[in-house]
Amino acid sequence: MPRDLYTFHGHRHFIAYFCTPNHHYFNTMKVTVVGAGNVGATCANVLATREVANEVVLLDIKDGFAEGKALDIWETAPINLYDTRTVGATNDYAKTAGSEVVVITSGLPRKPGMSRDDLIATNSGIVKSVTNSILEHSPEAIIIVVSNPLDVMTYCAYLTANKPSQKVMGMAGILDTARYRAFLAEALDCSPKDIQAVLMGGHGDTMVPLPRYTTVGGIPVTELIEEEKLNAIVERTKKGGGEIVNLLGTSAWYAPGAAAAQMVEAIVRDQKRIFPVCAWLTGEYGINDLYLGVPVKLGKNGIEEIIELALNDEEKALLAESEKAVRGVAEVLDRMNAEA
Repeated sequence: MPRDLYTFHGHRHFIAYFCTPNHHYFNTMKVTVVGAGNVGATCANVLATREVANEVVLLDIKDGFAEGKALDIWETAPINLYDTRTVGATNDYAKTAGSEVVVITSGLPRKPGMSRDDLIATNSGIVKSVTNSILEHSPEAIIIVVSNPLDVMTYCAYLTANKPSQKVMGMAGILDTARYRAFLAEALDCSPKDIQAVLMGGHGDTMVPLPRYTTVGGIPVTELIEEEKLNAIVERTKKGGGEIVNLLGTSAWYAPGAAAAQMVEAIVRDQKRIFPVCAWLTGEYGINDLYLGVPVKLGKNGIEEIIELALNDEEKALLAESEKAVRGVAEVLDRMNAEA
């Protein structure tokens, strides 16, 4: 324990500095967030304030945008008392070199009159370009995709990266479970800290919340809330993104940004956290060659294990429905790639 000697009223005293768990052991790390919009900037801000890495690079194509956001975040360091440096860059991927983890938030939102295929064509082009540029400078980086449509953009990054699937994943389940748990905390008038939950399937209306695997302080949620209220919360969770859009006129950013940062933290600090993540399935749950939300163990190697739950018939049917919807979107990308 480091100590300093000082003199007070003629007496010599020692000050002992207790080492607090502020994670400086991990501060050889560099993390990049591509896309300095609301989600990307929030993710960078959470990573910085939690001191997940010693440097967070925020990159965007809009001139000066990432630099401004990064500078604004850095200027909170003396207030929020952290050491992580945030660095902004306009399309300069050389500044991302040596990143251990990269979060991709780039992409356009779906606009009026734009078909699903149009959105996939546009955003897959962006994700391909970003993935290639990132890997040119950080070939070993673990990639977390947040761009929409989430499941197929993760698939796009995987096809482009040509690296083990455990190092390419999508963020959706942590956000969806956060919404689910927040709604439950309101309904039960309890702390969200005590609620644990799992969701599976695609990101959107076909997600599969699993009340059977939801607990409050270790107590099954089904013992604490009536079935009708629980079902209403499940339905609200499925449409959680749409609820935000209706209120704000744009999509959410605080919760998605924080969710992506939590995944980065689990990887950088090798926490072995159990999270629902969009992962590449090769037979798990009877599903092959598809990115879909499932519970996994996240650590320094990325997805270190896909956890297979013993689903009942109703849950299996819901997962099969979600698989069908996600596969339909993935096939659009496959067709586009075949025609290119």
